[in-house]
Amino acid sequence: MNKIIKTERLLLRPLIKTDADDVFEWAGDPIVNKYMPYSLYQDIKQVESWIESLEDDENEFAFCLNDTGKVIGSGSITFDPERNTYELGYNINRAYWGNGYATEAAKAMIQWAYSNLDARDFCSSHANANVASGKVILKCGFQFDHYGQYSRFDGSETFDASFYVLHLD
Repeated sequence: MNKIIKTERLLLRPLIKTDADDVFEWAGDPIVNKYMPYSLYQDIKQVESWIESLEDDENEFAFCLNDTGKVIGSGSITFDPERNTYELGYNINRAYWGNGYATEAAKAMIQWAYSNLDARDFCSSHANANVASGKVILKCGFQFDHYGQYSRFDGSETFDASFYVLHLD
């Protein structure tokens, strides 16, 4: 399956080990990590291990600037069998916040999943305090579904959150 997506300003492709330096710029940034479910990365080796651990069905994409090739973010669109839906997630280097890259990449991943995985039902969520992430979700056409909570993978912190759904015919 082709996992290359081209948008106006970005190339989305699978993450590779040589992306680790760029990824560490946001995965090791406590401001970017503030509401993320993963723990703050402390060194490049942790990033390399994560990239190497990615499975094909996780559909994790690097967000690369078309003009320079720099990896400025990543995202995934992964099937959740419990909810029978595809979950959208994304993360952007804060030096590139506020430029519409997250929305551009998220819309492209949704379209890719629609076309390549026959995905029709999607979900996404954000910490209520992370207003900017909520705006990305709404710009992608999601509708509010419910309030709830999510926790970091290590259980160290729990966030009040908003959950959204999107259905495409």
